[in-house]
Amino acid sequence: MWESVEALGAWLDRNTTRPREQELLLRMLKLSEEVGEVAQAVIGALGHNPRKGVSHAWADVQAELCDVAVTALVALRTLTPDAREVFLAHLDGVGRRIAALEAGKPRPHEGG
Repeated sequence: MWESVEALGAWLDRNTTRPREQELLLRMLKLSEEVGEVAQAVIGALGHNPRKGVSHAWADVQAELCDVAVTALVALRTLTPDAREVFLAHLDGVGRRIAALEAGKPRPHEGG
């Protein structure tokens, strides 16, 4: 996965004429666009817009969520050359926080 993120980021870097700071800002803003597409797909999958009806499938939502993840990882890679290590350390921290919460909470079958 990280090789693909690096390759995509490098390709974007080679194909921009913007200053690095502007490119970084635009890659961060791209996340908002992608999240909006997730929302649009969910609304379409639920048929929430009466004018459009069911316009998306849950597979569309999955694809849009993947776009969010890829966009976030490329933005992180643009921000730091240590994107993989930063992400894995963050993920490890999230896991430790969840484990600590679970350790202090009775299991549903234990009562409490």
